[in-house]
Amino acid sequence: MVAQNNQTVVTEFIILGFPSLTRIYPLMFLLFLLIYIFTVTGNITIFITVLRNYNLQIPMFYFLNHLSAMEIWYTSVIVPKMLSSFVTSNKSISFNNCMIQLYLFSSLGASECYLLTAMAYDRYLAICQPLHYVSKMTNSTSHQLASGSWIGGFISPILPVVLISQLVFCGPNQVNYFYCDAQPLLKLSCSSTQFTETAISTLASGLIFTSFLLTLLSYIFIISTILQIPTANGRKKAFSTCGSHLSVVVIYYGTITAMYMQPMSRFSLDINKVLSLLYTVVTPMLNPIIYSLRNQEIKNSLRKFLEEVKNRKNKDK
Repeated sequence: MVAQNNQTVVTEFIILGFPSLTRIYPLMFLLFLLIYIFTVTGNITIFITVLRNYNLQIPMFYFLNHLSAMEIWYTSVIVPKMLSSFVTSNKSISFNNCMIQLYLFSSLGASECYLLTAMAYDRYLAICQPLHYVSKMTNSTSHQLASGSWIGGFISPILPVVLISQLVFCGPNQVNYFYCDAQPLLKLSCSSTQFTETAISTLASGLIFTSFLLTLLSYIFIISTILQIPTANGRKKAFSTCGSHLSVVVIYYGTITAMYMQPMSRFSLDINKVLSLLYTVVTPMLNPIIYSLRNQEIKNSLRKFLEEVKNRKNKDK
């Protein structure tokens, strides 16, 4: 901390993490390290599998690759710093790095909302308008939707992060969380946070509600169309093309809705920590599992890829 105009100004924060669980930090380190390795490895494997298979060079899997990339960066913004706090005594993070972490995490989360909406639109066209799918979901369109998801995601949190960075932090500087998020930072500010809190809640609610509503509408039309298919095999085949995405949507929006569409002061930080762990650590880990288990094309391509890797190792021996 430094003194400025007779007022102490915070230059770094102390990330407390999980102070009530310090006794099991070694176990938590091992658990979250394994989860992180699995998450990164799983998403990279799906990414490579899609790129290597010509049959998977279609918009649905193109979006999946972008989702895998987002999940890798999304969890990497949070988990490595959290892991280091389990095994080192240095739990500090500079003010600027804290704002950068907040911005990157928020940007990737917003980008995922946009991308999940784009993926829902892709499934809507494929199932509800199959005759027009090729003409409407062109390579150019899919590239524009994916690029728009990234760009829109990195624009959305600029105002909230700027508002938080302009608040006065004069102590204490201990963040009762495992990363720099809006709610715990607002609790530490010495200045009035009412406007900032209202702005963040409004913007977050608008983004989440709009993207979720568009996704929900897409699936209402999708399910309605599937139910009109006369044969059971036809309905099963149609639903299998969007079942993976629907599972991810339910898990992702369920947790972030509980977090960010409520007033900042509604839930305790302990409850928010649990919710945050779900969508920062658990959800990115589940996505490779969901897509590899529920999508037959991914399963077949993944099996071939693993066999090639195994054969290559046997030849090297």
